[in-house]
Amino acid sequence: MRLKVLADNSTLIDRYYLAEPGFSALVETGEGKVLFDLGYSDVFLKNALKMGESLLDLRYVVLSHGHLDHTWGLVHLVMALTEAQIEKRDYRRPDLVAHPDVFLTKQSGRVPESGSLLSEEKCREHFALEFSREPLWLSKDLVFLGEIPRKFAFESPESGRMRKRHGALEPDIMADDSALAWRGRDGLVVITGCSHAGICNIVARAREVCREERVQDIIGGFHLMTAPESRLDAMVATLAEMGVTRMHPCHCTGFKAVHRLAESFLVEDTGSGMVCEYN
Repeated sequence: MRLKVLADNSTLIDRYYLAEPGFSALVETGEGKVLFDLGYSDVFLKNALKMGESLLDLRYVVLSHGHLDHTWGLVHLVMALTEAQIEKRDYRRPDLVAHPDVFLTKQSGRVPESGSLLSEEKCREHFALEFSREPLWLSKDLVFLGEIPRKFAFESPESGRMRKRHGALEPDIMADDSALAWRGRDGLVVITGCSHAGICNIVARAREVCREERVQDIIGGFHLMTAPESRLDAMVATLAEMGVTRMHPCHCTGFKAVHRLAESFLVEDTGSGMVCEYN
């Protein structure tokens, strides 16, 4: 499996790609391409083009959750597919995979909409939608984990976030937050967007669903920017107990958390343009 980071908060030195506060990754297996998240803008498309990647032949688009820094790029993918159709170029409309709550209006603070710009109704005009709370296998070895059970109390969801259902606001525990897991010869690769469900909860779910305890890598945002020391200590201990040794924390992880993780694991630099290959 090959993974290419198309958008992240950082870029790698001597790799002249664009960065933004968002995340997007292209996952390539022998069974086709899967686009995991689309960042905030068209950065993922521009970086893909520079990396020699077409995004007109995707099998799936997977949304880790509904927040703007992972879904607003959908508008630009729709534009690219529409232009290809109008111009009679080869293209394929991918299926869009996500949790059923992914298109609910999200609110944080005074921002009126921090969720997807495109509604579920609009997305149905451009994609076949596959919503699932349960794990959904996209290929023989790649699975969308669905709704993540909240097993570890120290990974409780943030307070203050709201969502709108049937016109009424309610607290958002971010049940739509999910991830991908790929099962390889050397163990699992867990690919996460922001880990609002908790990175330990996500890894535990991946091991359970894939029936594989070994974890060869974790890549994505861990959302630990304001995490207290007690949570960082508990997370490190739990991941170590699970046998995790290597990771690529990026996007919303936060410097303090990355520094703490680097004391216990092999933490590798991550940014737009990075390519990883796994067996």
